[in-house]
Amino acid sequence: MSIENAALYARVSDGRQQDHENQLIQLREYCQRQGWNIVHEYIDQTSGKRSDNRREFQALMSDASRRQFDVVVVWALDRFTREGVMKTFDHIKQLKAYGVEFESYTEQHFRTTGPAGELMIAIAAWIAEQERLRISERTKAGMERARRAGTHVGRPPVVVDRVKAQDLYKQGLPMRAIGKRLGVSAMKISRVLAE
Repeated sequence: MSIENAALYARVSDGRQQDHENQLIQLREYCQRQGWNIVHEYIDQTSGKRSDNRREFQALMSDASRRQFDVVVVWALDRFTREGVMKTFDHIKQLKAYGVEFESYTEQHFRTTGPAGELMIAIAAWIAEQERLRISERTKAGMERARRAGTHVGRPPVVVDRVKAQDLYKQGLPMRAIGKRLGVSAMKISRVLAE
């Protein structure tokens, strides 16, 4: 893929103590050496723990979806996000789906450009999948431990007044109307009446 236009993303946690310009100077020089035209600089001055509260990050992803640039360049992966391995690579995968490459200036192994780009994405996807599996295993283990301790796991059981449901059914009300009155689904009323 031929790269012509670049977007820079810089983030600092606290604008009073850190200066995003330190990152941008190096990124601008790098893009100039590559012969890339910088079309936009996105700058957030907030924590990188969540992407949904970073306005410029959201704008970057939105503009990427419209292919307003060919590559996103960041100073380091932790400047892009601190949401964990899985979310980080989900963001990179999303950029790739838009046809936009990704480069971390200080970490050559975190670049989708160049011959190792596809390999990096494949490894990243595998790492993300392993993280998902570990989370799932920990959740299941925690639920099993709670069950063994006698703690109810999941939604609380729905208690339906069977007598009232039967009375309403005898009055000719449809299942849906009975469920609405008793605050449950028509399917639940059907099961209760069949018992």
